[in-house]
Amino acid sequence: MRARLAPAQYNGPMTALALGLVLLSALCHATWNLLLKRAGNPEVFAWALLISTSVVLLPLGVALLLFNPIAAPGHWFVLVSAALQAFYFVMLGRAYSRGDLGLVYPVARGIGPMLVPVLAVVVLGERVALPAVIGIASIVVGIYIVSWWGRLRRILARPWALLRDAGVRYAIVTGLTITVYSLIDKRAVEHIQPFLYMYLLTICSAIGLAPYVLRSYGLALVRQEWAKNARPIVAAGLLFFVAYGLALTAFSISQVSYVAPAREVGIVFGVLLGMVVLKEQSGRGRLLGAGFIVAGLTLIALSP
Repeated sequence: MRARLAPAQYNGPMTALALGLVLLSALCHATWNLLLKRAGNPEVFAWALLISTSVVLLPLGVALLLFNPIAAPGHWFVLVSAALQAFYFVMLGRAYSRGDLGLVYPVARGIGPMLVPVLAVVVLGERVALPAVIGIASIVVGIYIVSWWGRLRRILARPWALLRDAGVRYAIVTGLTITVYSLIDKRAVEHIQPFLYMYLLTICSAIGLAPYVLRSYGLALVRQEWAKNARPIVAAGLLFFVAYGLALTAFSISQVSYVAPAREVGIVFGVLLGMVVLKEQSGRGRLLGAGFIVAGLTLIALSP
């Protein structure tokens, strides 16, 4: 049985414009993650990119605020989502510091595409066509194939063993956080211009993370990371801003149940960047998983 929404609230399936926004967003996301991967201290780098973006784009933020007044509920969406974004960065950093990338990444990135469509139907009243359901499942399968190829048999034989890994437990929390803030952000862009909302999230997240980063690492380490990676930090910050700003714009014109899973095509771009820039081996697993993700995106894009 399909849930219904009033026409004013319902966004249609993935349009050509929404698809283009998602693809460009995914490319920007994969690129800034590549820069983050090369950082000396990822947590400090991530906070520094939030700070630098807040400063560099301050004129844009002021202009957007002047020409796009925020409706009353919008302020609450900003505060709640910014708190979740700050929590997301902390949990993701702890996951990577305690677990292997190959275990943490698919859990952190795979939970959202699995849960967002379900909750979007239940909470937001969206409708998901059968081809899109198959496409979403294909994307999730592709994420795990890319990351777990070569050890799938061992993981499937003892899935409970994953929970003994502290990094995986933090990754689960990270994935649940992504799920919640995706649904909140979908509602938020009904009240706030997407790029203004993105700027407010950036500056509020930077402020919220400041006590944690400064207490954990100290100002000297922050200065050291900035001195070593100033240009990559600024570039990553701008790419981060554009990546999620485009995704928020896609949220405003399409269903979050379609957009959130489709954003994981960034993993395909990540595989390609790893091969070209980092000279990583592609492997059959990565290529097969990337194929599943592309097929899933195609099904979502063609869904009625």
